[in-house]
Amino acid sequence: MNTASCFIALFTSLVSLVFGYDEADIVFVGDAMQHQAQLEAAQRGSSYDYTGYFDAIQPIVSVADYAVVNLETPVGPPPHTGYPCFNAPEAFVDALVDAGFDMFLTANNHTLDRGPKGLRGTVDVLDSRGLDHLGTYKDDSSRTRALPKIVDVNGFKIGFLNYTYGTNGISPRDGVVVDYIDRSRIKADVDDTRKAGAELMCVCMHWGDEYSLLPNKTQQHLADFLEALGVDMVIGAHPHVIQPMEFRANRYFPEKNIFLVYSLGNFVSNMKTRDTRGGAMAHVKLFRGEDHRPMVKEADYRLLFTVPASGRDDNFRVMEADSVKAALWKARAAEFAKAARGIFDKHNIGVPETDSKIPD
Repeated sequence: MNTASCFIALFTSLVSLVFGYDEADIVFVGDAMQHQAQLEAAQRGSSYDYTGYFDAIQPIVSVADYAVVNLETPVGPPPHTGYPCFNAPEAFVDALVDAGFDMFLTANNHTLDRGPKGLRGTVDVLDSRGLDHLGTYKDDSSRTRALPKIVDVNGFKIGFLNYTYGTNGISPRDGVVVDYIDRSRIKADVDDTRKAGAELMCVCMHWGDEYSLLPNKTQQHLADFLEALGVDMVIGAHPHVIQPMEFRANRYFPEKNIFLVYSLGNFVSNMKTRDTRGGAMAHVKLFRGEDHRPMVKEADYRLLFTVPASGRDDNFRVMEADSVKAALWKARAAEFAKAARGIFDKHNIGVPETDSKIPD
């Protein structure tokens, strides 16, 4: 750390001590994908333009103290391809950064779609922009340097971890590291992160059955395991559809709350069934009371919907499901929202839908 960075860090710490940071807001979204139709819509000759992609949700993402997205595609040079072996252009990351995202999760089943070169290239792209990211590493020493990952969010020291159930049968080679779901590894990582100073723990899991609106037994057992470790936030992805959320007291540590999301669904994609056309944005409020003990205070969600491109010069757009106005997509968005609310209303525990609207 250089002299200027040390001064800034010291100044921030002094301000925190004098004035006290007592609240922070974090938002989480699901799978950020690039299918072939999305690539074709964004392509402008040899470059890619994502203008308008996230304009509708940028006001709420950018004002959060921290925003987390699951980057479910390698990112690198051409050829750029969609399913089944993804490879998105760097401009896609830039669009997510412009929208306000701070943390990029990379441990998912598509992270090795382009082999070790693609994994390392993705890490290089994120590093070149100075972005927080975790879940995959160029080698063992890179993982050792990257973890524990503790982020200071408005005075709250939050430890982040990210794991995936698998990588579509593609094994890591040439030294690259993918953080797979392994209970002994997770426990050791949680312990190490706490010892390094984390006040709160957030573990992001790529798990579950694709297209299932309810969690399976494996997810439930892993969630229980993480709760027993005292993890404060468990954020799930992979099913490409929403699954229930819970905000309640930790059953093993009653003085703590836990926020559990089984799946946030798709953030942006070209999937076409009713339940895969959108997802949820989860919002968490952190609080530090007079006893200075940090806690997850409350949580809510809003529903998002991907509106496909309408022409060659148009782009896909992520919007609040209830704000879609185009006749065809308004009906589709309403169908998606009705089904999602049906699941959340029946199965959510303590996580309501927000009544606030994203400002224009």
